[in-house]
Amino acid sequence: MLETFHCDNGNLHQGHPVSRNISQRVLQESSLRHFLEVVRTGSVTAAAERLNVAPSAVSRHIARLESELDTLLFERRARGMVPNAAGELLAAHAKRAWQDIERVTDDILALRGLQTGQVRVASTEGFASEFLPNLIADFQRDYAGIRFALDVRMQAEIPQLVRDGDVDIGVTLSTSSERHINVELRHPSPILAIMAKDHPLASRRQLALSQLVGYPMALPGPYSTLRQLFDISCSRQGLQCEPVFLSNRLDAMIAFAAAGGGIALSGEAALRTRLKAGLVVGVPLRDREMNERHFEVQTMAGRTLPGSCRAFLDHLREVLHREG
Repeated sequence: MLETFHCDNGNLHQGHPVSRNISQRVLQESSLRHFLEVVRTGSVTAAAERLNVAPSAVSRHIARLESELDTLLFERRARGMVPNAAGELLAAHAKRAWQDIERVTDDILALRGLQTGQVRVASTEGFASEFLPNLIADFQRDYAGIRFALDVRMQAEIPQLVRDGDVDIGVTLSTSSERHINVELRHPSPILAIMAKDHPLASRRQLALSQLVGYPMALPGPYSTLRQLFDISCSRQGLQCEPVFLSNRLDAMIAFAAAGGGIALSGEAALRTRLKAGLVVGVPLRDREMNERHFEVQTMAGRTLPGSCRAFLDHLREVLHREG
């Protein structure tokens, strides 16, 4: 017999045991998947779009769960749906249960060798342009049956995706620690000045921002950690810089620099292939703030990763160690 709780309007009270068949039915049906998607998105409409179903179908699943559990799971607000105490409890247990199922399934598959599996990765644009695709292609030469899903997101979104279990691994840039996040790898990621081979500053071994601001520059918007560090450093030194090219796409800024339009800023990992091929030049910056970023590989704290994810993390460590 399973000990459960009695809920009145989302408040939990220890009460009579609920029959095992109700609990099992609730946790085994697709209603739970619809419920978790509403928790993640805060909206029936947004959940329906992500699940590729009609909003009415999502609403039916939520109503069914609330009927079988005999309690409300959400507070309906003007801006969306927020889980109440019962909803938060169900969401937490459901996520853990699915992770346990995922781990057991992966362990069973591992008995046949690491032949199948999936790795879900979220990363910022810089790592998604060539670093991660090259790394994944190299990994799949040994593990051809492992599938990957790469979700490109803003830096601020990645820790939450990891915490919610929407992705297995987050690859991002960080200047501070995050709650409920395990940092698998942390590596310095200094910012370089990127320019065309024939730029007047291309032959320098090191530069300072004070030497850059006299030239046309391509910069991201203020949402970017790179831009924030750049602005802090300029402010500290009393420097003024108005970019001639503003973009939220790294590839666009690098292409602008490569074409001779000006100087862009980037970490080395995002441009490794292009730097080695001599398509652009990257010059280190000596300013303190330009060396405060770190490349981070994040996973959910307390979660045991499937074997496919652990193998990929080992491969990532090996590559970073080999390439310094």
